[in-house]
Amino acid sequence: MKTFKLTLMCLFVTAITIANVSTNEKEALIALYNSTEGDHWKNTWDLNTPIESWYGVTVKNNHVVELNLEFNNLHGNLPQELGSLVYLQKLNFGFNKITGEIPATLGNLKQMTSLELFMNSLEGNIPNEIGELSKLEILRLYSNKLSGEIPATIGNLVSLKELLLGSNNITGTIPTQIGTLINLQKLSLIDNEITGEVPVELAQLSQLEELILASNELTGDLPFEISHFPKLEMFMVSDNKLNQDYISMVNGNNPNFLDFNTNTDATITDND
Repeated sequence: MKTFKLTLMCLFVTAITIANVSTNEKEALIALYNSTEGDHWKNTWDLNTPIESWYGVTVKNNHVVELNLEFNNLHGNLPQELGSLVYLQKLNFGFNKITGEIPATLGNLKQMTSLELFMNSLEGNIPNEIGELSKLEILRLYSNKLSGEIPATIGNLVSLKELLLGSNNITGTIPTQIGTLINLQKLSLIDNEITGEVPVELAQLSQLEELILASNELTGDLPFEISHFPKLEMFMVSDNKLNQDYISMVNGNNPNFLDFNTNTDATITDND
């Protein structure tokens, strides 16, 4: 009898846990499943089982806090309903076949620390609402088909450590607001169509370890202060329209050796 009561108690507690996952969160996950051809995912979901058992879904305190569906054969658009996952902290949909635009409703996810949508076929602008994710530390949107300008609201992401937007079709200039991201360690805008000068505000990013601006349409000169970034290990600005050539650095020991007056014959490019 004691064993029977214990079993009933365990089932009761489990039922309560499952029931407390909000309807809005479950509906958001089902919308994602339907809009990205969940039946054809590499690791699919059985929608009749508890959410905790669904592949790539992490539930804590009865809320969905992580979604990791990297390399899972997602096809189609991201649904607006993702904005209902307001407790989500990490989202990784990298290496899939997602199309359409990044939903503006992602701006609702105020607990988000990591947003990774790289290696897909996303189009359109980076939504201004991204700037509302004040806890965001990692933003990886590289290797898509994104266009338009980098939104000025990116400067609101004061906790950001990685901003990787390379290999898209981004135009316009580098927003001066990036200079407010004083915790930034990696900045990559490589292989876009960005124009104008490198803003002097980038000189405030003294924590940078990687600065990759190669293969754009940048003009003018680089801020001299960049040569004294104490932690810089990777530096690439080749294949632009700058006033002079600059030595690229990969896995450098000390960025102070950078010579901003090197002649063309001695220049190391990203393609070497």
